[in-house]
Amino acid sequence: MKLKISALVALALASSGSLGAAEKLTTSTINVYSATPLPSLGLPLNIIPANIQIATPKAINAQSGVSLADYMSTNMQSVSVTEMGGNPWQPEVTFRGYSASPLLGMPQGMSTYVDGVRVNEPFGDVTLWDKIPNFAIGGMQLVPGSNPMYGLNTLGGAIAIQTKSGRQAQGVGIEAEYGSWNRQRALVEYGGVSKDGSMDFYIGHQTTKEDGWRQFSPSHLNQTFAKTGWQSEKTKLDLSYIGTDNKLIGNGFTPEHMLSGDRDQIHTRPDWSNNYYHHLALNGSHWVNNDVMLSGNAYYRKSNRHTKNGDLYESEMAHGGTHEIYGSRITCAGEDEDACELKGSALNTTHTKQDNYGLAGQVAFNQDFMGKKNQFIVGTGFDYSLIRFKQNERVNISSESEAETITVGGVPITEPTVFDSSREPLLAGAGLLPQTQTTGLTGKQWTASLFATDTLSLNDKWHVNAGVRYNHTKVDNDDTLRGSLAQSPRSLTAVDDYKRLNPTIGITHTPTDRLSVFGTYSESSRAPTSIELGCSNPDYGCLLPSAMADDPPLKQVVAKTYDFGARGSLTDEVKWNASIYHAMNHQDLQFIRAGNSTSRGYYNNVGRTQRQGLDLGLSGQHDQFKWSTSYSYIRATFDSDFSLVNSSNSSAPNVDPNKNIYNVTKGDKMPSIPAHQFKARAQYDVTPKWSVGTNIVYFSDQFVIGNENNEHQANTANCLGASGTLRDNKAACGSGKISDYTVVNLDTQYNFGGGWKAFAKAINIFDNDYYVAGRLAETMFDASGAYNNEIKSRGVIPGAPRAAWIGMRYEFGGAPEAK
Repeated sequence: MKLKISALVALALASSGSLGAAEKLTTSTINVYSATPLPSLGLPLNIIPANIQIATPKAINAQSGVSLADYMSTNMQSVSVTEMGGNPWQPEVTFRGYSASPLLGMPQGMSTYVDGVRVNEPFGDVTLWDKIPNFAIGGMQLVPGSNPMYGLNTLGGAIAIQTKSGRQAQGVGIEAEYGSWNRQRALVEYGGVSKDGSMDFYIGHQTTKEDGWRQFSPSHLNQTFAKTGWQSEKTKLDLSYIGTDNKLIGNGFTPEHMLSGDRDQIHTRPDWSNNYYHHLALNGSHWVNNDVMLSGNAYYRKSNRHTKNGDLYESEMAHGGTHEIYGSRITCAGEDEDACELKGSALNTTHTKQDNYGLAGQVAFNQDFMGKKNQFIVGTGFDYSLIRFKQNERVNISSESEAETITVGGVPITEPTVFDSSREPLLAGAGLLPQTQTTGLTGKQWTASLFATDTLSLNDKWHVNAGVRYNHTKVDNDDTLRGSLAQSPRSLTAVDDYKRLNPTIGITHTPTDRLSVFGTYSESSRAPTSIELGCSNPDYGCLLPSAMADDPPLKQVVAKTYDFGARGSLTDEVKWNASIYHAMNHQDLQFIRAGNSTSRGYYNNVGRTQRQGLDLGLSGQHDQFKWSTSYSYIRATFDSDFSLVNSSNSSAPNVDPNKNIYNVTKGDKMPSIPAHQFKARAQYDVTPKWSVGTNIVYFSDQFVIGNENNEHQANTANCLGASGTLRDNKAACGSGKISDYTVVNLDTQYNFGGGWKAFAKAINIFDNDYYVAGRLAETMFDASGAYNNEIKSRGVIPGAPRAAWIGMRYEFGGAPEAK
């Protein structure tokens, strides 16, 4: 018998559209998933050699949060979320120790797809969550492992999102929400289906603004999503559009000593980003016959990002020498003719423009092979990106610099103050330098891919899956500021080429309808992007996302993953899953601090890193009560020896020849990854119209950034300066870990009838004080905010305090059902 979906399922696919990336189709007997990001024939879930986690739009919208990342953090196994950028719309999602982050400089390890189109930004492979409107989500799957079918950057997993259509959201919906931090959100959406059922449409727009719970942290988002579709018995086409214009302020790490009794304090300001985005995608599928399906997509994406950041400034120049950027405009005499350490404030601005084009296509065959049920898919894809990046800085030199004398434009610097009382850089004074461009880059990047996957059922109980993907990536950087290498040793101009064949193989055993056991091995890779190649010289550190230097070649990262697990049903109401995994990254990329800089660094291949762990899950439903619980253990370690520089780490010597250098050795735990996670969700329908729910999440302690060797000690003898204060200390006083924490959230919904619904959500209801991330760094500010000599300190990001929101929704009208 052929491995094909039943006539009922085939008819459903023909009438309601083909499946997107891992999109779920439910019938009375089976769940069906796609083996690739493109729409394709489905495979029964119980023969897939992976523990795929699912989110429905109803579940996402019922719980608190502003993006999909919030739902993932409180519900999905092995997922943690950190607002590393200090803004709820800029979260870093970590799954099994791999990141999907909006921040340049974080090691990226997950691919993100929307309707089969990869949306990782080409400039750094980052994921910008604010560009994925949460109201547009029609479904989502989290696919574990180094699955090569999901293309580049799928080192630890893939996030596959499907958007809603007019068939799912018919009629008009108007929604408003208000609550803590003056958050105001308004949504209007309208969808429908034509009378003959061949056409559907959907359009929605959401505006959100809030003051933020930390000082000087307002955000304003405008998000639009539209989709129109046409289908016949054999063919389906969907044209979708996403547009955003979001202004976000994310004040990240704050030195711990500045938070005493006032957790909403920030370090410096502004930290402003404007994400302007247009995404147009055409998806199509066609049934050649009952066993063969063609599918593909084409897209165009324009992504502009502007940032403005007020930062501490530091630079070094030789006694009596010239500055590397400002030349003879700055002069200095060092103490005892030593090098001068220039310090002050800087207003850094960046402009990033990206134009991305791509297309992909595949053919799926659902035909017997040697009398065995078999599904074979073969396809190809091509993606092209044009990147233009420019950075400027406006520096104000302070008299607190380490030098006997400093002049700017011939005028001696005597003023120590270079920030105002809110810690925004002052743009006045004798030390103010003119705005200067520090980086200009045009990058061209393309990737061509070929892939194939096959699933063969040896019999009713044994199923084998194998696949392979070939990626060829070329990165061409052109330095528009410095010219070629012949003109400047710091030129970014270079061409790099990466090729790799990534395989996967898995086997699934289904002894009964209630039990499925699987094992799989997979490989995937990530080619360095333009920013990583342009920021890989330890002699010329970069200010992210910023000034780049000449680019020694980097190697592509390769992940190799073993995954074993089982899933099943204990009863008709209770389901369970368990899995263990081992993943090894080869030639992993890390952003390493350059010298003793507080903000500059470079990308480098640091050898191998390892993630291994287990996931356990249990869920069920009894009458009106739904529940789920999970436990995850993640051991993420470095598997190679290398050295880092950080003067705030107490284990780093204070004197030459190894001043400020500490050694990371095999087995040291990676920072910002909690080893233990526990999550529970309960929801009860009090009446048919009223439901209440709660989430409980627990994350264990984690090492902070800058303590990669796990040896930093709190309150050492040298963490205080000679005066007995923090000024001029030799190491941070804070711990090398942030403590474990528990957060409890509540939600409720009530249906009044007549199209009216009310909802309320609350987070951190016990108002726990906790930190979500930390790093060892330096600052020039003391607890009062005064600017003076350097302080080595632990910077932290506080977790959000107790907050609540209420809202109303009204629905009416809608296109008639198809006859």
